[in-house]
Amino acid sequence: MINTFIDGWKLKAALEASYNYLDENKEVVNALNVFPVPDGDTGTNMSLTMRSAVNNAQKIIENDASKIIQAASQGSLMGARGNSGVILSQLFRGFSIGINDKKEIDAQTIAFAMSKASETAYKAVMKPTEGTILTIARECGEYALKICDNVKDINELLELVIAHGNVVLAKTPEMLPVLKQANVVDAGGKGLLFLMTGALEFLSGEVTTLANKSISSPIVSDISLKRQKIDTDDIKFGYCTEFIIVTNHQDIDGFRDKLSFYGDSLLVVGADGVIKVHIHTNNPGEVLEKALQLGELRDIKIDNMRYQHEEILLKDELAQRQVNNSEPVKKYYIISVSTGNGLNELFKSLNVDHIISGGQTMNPSIEDILSAIEKSNAENIIILPNNSNIILAAEQAKNVSAKNVYIVPSKNIAQGISAIVAFDPDKELSENLSNMNKAMSNVISAQVTYSIRDTQLNGKTIEKGNIIGVTDKEILAVGKDINEVSEELIEKLINDDVSVITIIYGEGVDKNKAEDLVKQLENKFSELEIDLVEGNQPVYYYIFSLE
Repeated sequence: MINTFIDGWKLKAALEASYNYLDENKEVVNALNVFPVPDGDTGTNMSLTMRSAVNNAQKIIENDASKIIQAASQGSLMGARGNSGVILSQLFRGFSIGINDKKEIDAQTIAFAMSKASETAYKAVMKPTEGTILTIARECGEYALKICDNVKDINELLELVIAHGNVVLAKTPEMLPVLKQANVVDAGGKGLLFLMTGALEFLSGEVTTLANKSISSPIVSDISLKRQKIDTDDIKFGYCTEFIIVTNHQDIDGFRDKLSFYGDSLLVVGADGVIKVHIHTNNPGEVLEKALQLGELRDIKIDNMRYQHEEILLKDELAQRQVNNSEPVKKYYIISVSTGNGLNELFKSLNVDHIISGGQTMNPSIEDILSAIEKSNAENIIILPNNSNIILAAEQAKNVSAKNVYIVPSKNIAQGISAIVAFDPDKELSENLSNMNKAMSNVISAQVTYSIRDTQLNGKTIEKGNIIGVTDKEILAVGKDINEVSEELIEKLINDDVSVITIIYGEGVDKNKAEDLVKQLENKFSELEIDLVEGNQPVYYYIFSLE
């Protein structure tokens, strides 16, 4: 099957095929994690991001490639999870820019769009690293531009680009020493090539029917989806009005102020060339007229709440409207990413206002973080990502929100706890941010988990199932007993500046086992204060914080 042009319908189907192919192979991508620990989530994050892109693209009813890819770009941004997901969303954004307003696209347009995708993604990353998904995207874009004048069949173009991408992927261990040590290629680059392969299989006719997958958005755990009774006597504004404006208008605050005159339960959020609006009003026509002044309207939905007084379904993007506008504005609102009941309660006891459920193996999306931001009623919002793979998504959510958002870039739970302990609600913002960042720099963090594969790393032979003690940079201890590995790990991390060790034990550790470890460490390091905390976290038997 030859394809010299792709229309909107075929592009939409190709996107779905790309998602299905990646989703079927996501564990292959996950297994390429450099450390052989059970938190490899690159494939999962890219799959969930792609799911959100396809969901949004499916809403477009016009046979227009430009509108479909723009919708996919917007969906990928809001659904992006982890660094790989955020970078994928930026690739979509650049690809959309490259297609511009074309309803049908040919091989040359695709090649140009691939080049723009790479350019946009590189700009989104503060310190681009070669040997990653960025390298694969750039090489594929450059190669596509090089050959597109002589290749008219889109299938042939993709086949040649994928072959070139795989050659470059095989070289990524030479670009990143850590990949070479672990004897793996880059996970994100592999995921990107899986996406291209899925599209090629569909376009070439190898996939005649798409997998019957449910690609509805995953449920966000902290958003209520239960139905609630509506008392018509309490409804001041009768029409629940929702719509999207396609616009480059930047003054989100000013537009929000204009609409506030027309009703309540107002939500105005801008992202990547669109503004999403929700409002309860008695004059939906006037609201839509104001919106038309900014650009084209899409997905207009108006419900008469008095007529539908028996019940309404609360949508996830409306969780933000739970803020009670009569409440006084707080000076600070702290958001922390965490998983495990014990850790959640610990953060709440330390002045954290909102917990986003997530961490290793399940990074929250940009939309999850944005939802938490928009629910806040404070002058300053501080976010603790507590995972290096969530920082970029937090930064993107900050860029989308019109509120005063500040990221304290905690890379793990230990850093997050240290940062929030240093926070003082009575101090000024600049001093708090300085203190929190300084506290993070003074903490040594480490974890104990198990290996998911055989490997050789940093001169250590590691077998599948071994207990391993790791820091963010290396594996320091390997063995068969959790406490013995933990003791060896602590011995290698202790220095003269350490006076306190905090041990957070997870859901896979019995309390008696954890208390035995405390006794072992007290006998060996009698001069140190050792605290034990029940964290209930998955993946890691122990999380250590040394200060």
